[in-house]
Amino acid sequence: MPSFKLAMAQFNPFVGAIEKNTERVIELAQEAWAAGAKVIIFPELTLCGYPPEDLLFRQSMDLRIQMARDSLVAAELPIMLVVGYPGRLEGKCFNIAGALYEGQWIAEYAKQELPNYKVFDEKRYFSEGNNPCVFDCFGVPTALTICEDIWHPMPMEQAKAAGAQLMFNLNASPFHEHKPQLRHGLLRSRARSGGMPIVYVNQVGGQDELVFDGGSMVVDEQGEVVFQAPWYQESLYFYDIEPDMQKSQIEPIASYHESLYQALVLGVRDYVRKNGFGGVILGLSGGIDSALTLTVAVDALGADKVHAVMMPFHFTSQLSQDDAHRQAETLGVHYRSISIESMYDAFMASLADEFQGYSRDTTEENLQARCRGVILMAISNKKGYLVLTTGNKSELAVGYSTLYGDMAGGFNVLKDVYKTTVFELARYRNSLQDMDVIPQTVIDRPPSAELSPDQKDEDSLPPYEILDQILKLYIEEDLSAEAIVSRGFDRDTVYRVLRLVDLNEYKRRQAPVGPRLTERGFGRDRRYPITNGWKPGV
Repeated sequence: MPSFKLAMAQFNPFVGAIEKNTERVIELAQEAWAAGAKVIIFPELTLCGYPPEDLLFRQSMDLRIQMARDSLVAAELPIMLVVGYPGRLEGKCFNIAGALYEGQWIAEYAKQELPNYKVFDEKRYFSEGNNPCVFDCFGVPTALTICEDIWHPMPMEQAKAAGAQLMFNLNASPFHEHKPQLRHGLLRSRARSGGMPIVYVNQVGGQDELVFDGGSMVVDEQGEVVFQAPWYQESLYFYDIEPDMQKSQIEPIASYHESLYQALVLGVRDYVRKNGFGGVILGLSGGIDSALTLTVAVDALGADKVHAVMMPFHFTSQLSQDDAHRQAETLGVHYRSISIESMYDAFMASLADEFQGYSRDTTEENLQARCRGVILMAISNKKGYLVLTTGNKSELAVGYSTLYGDMAGGFNVLKDVYKTTVFELARYRNSLQDMDVIPQTVIDRPPSAELSPDQKDEDSLPPYEILDQILKLYIEEDLSAEAIVSRGFDRDTVYRVLRLVDLNEYKRRQAPVGPRLTERGFGRDRRYPITNGWKPGV
């Protein structure tokens, strides 16, 4: 095999910003050439960004992509460019990987395996390709494939039969827990079966609820990882393709908690940055969820762009107020305290006639949360800050949250983080430096919404250690109630929890988006009808 240096562009595209993405492609290609690379490989659908969703139905998409491709030709790049884009052939739209060299598109490959599960719905937009693409890359017969193709045996078998000795695989592979390990195992197996090295290039960045973690790599024909790029970092990475593939940079796979935390940070950073917000604001209650959310926001954006508001009421403990103030000082964020007492009293006075004859219930508790939502949204409107909500996956699952109250906002950082994992991530983040950025008292105290005297979450819910196990089995594994009971859980508890999950679909439909971390997050992953008569028994 002849030798040449290649560059892997671990690129963070801006969905829909085709001209901007194309300009960045040209800049990176020039940088790679200056560093001695002969080939630069970009991720899947780089020119339009992934996932473009229904932007692909816009009539001007074809025109804009053609203009982008023309711009790449006109740039007269000295390097071979391999890049992803949507393309139309005979009236059908395909997910394309194209190779450009010396002003000519020398190869185009249409993705064959279109994922249509979980967060993916590519069959809504694309037609399936059915042929391999092997082209000459500086003397090496090289196959082009795209993302899902590598998860199935046929594209590799086709490439091998067509004489390929090397494979480029362009990816927009979103993160979920344990995904890096899955990719490693898959690529090792596929490289061995094809008897050829695979260059795997993945995009990086946040796009709405998806987080792309990078982790581009090179695997040799024996299935050995000989190069591993860092996760969550946008950059160019270089590797020398040669007959005897040598180990180069090998970044270790991040620990479980590190990978989750980095995904949260990147998801927040890109959502705020790409949507043009000047900063974020959140309600800092002195509890564990808002404490972790605040810390993630600071790590993502810097303390100067983070604003926290404590909104105390009669039931807010002094300890909560002290912890919130202490954490805000430690992190150096903008902080103030605004009591909701006068606002709540005004609402109650206005509603006195309507409430006459009714006893106190959760209505009054929800009104407190809605007062806080009004304050945060008013500041957001006036100052242009994005409101971060602080609810976790356990609460959203069972409806332990208030519509137009603590659910009011634009982005939910912990939307796909179970409560038990919230505590784990808080401890993980504190372990990274000498001082506790999240007060230990916040971690140690029993969780409470503090909407009534001496309230504890476990007054209304099973212990989170039990609740989260049941939720994972129901939400992520789709087990029935009886199947969960057979795992050793109390029958009444299981049926109660599952009933709460089903009843609160209407709330989740109105919840903000948030970073997806698990294999089954609420939103794109799990689409259940609000109105239905399904029973979760068997």
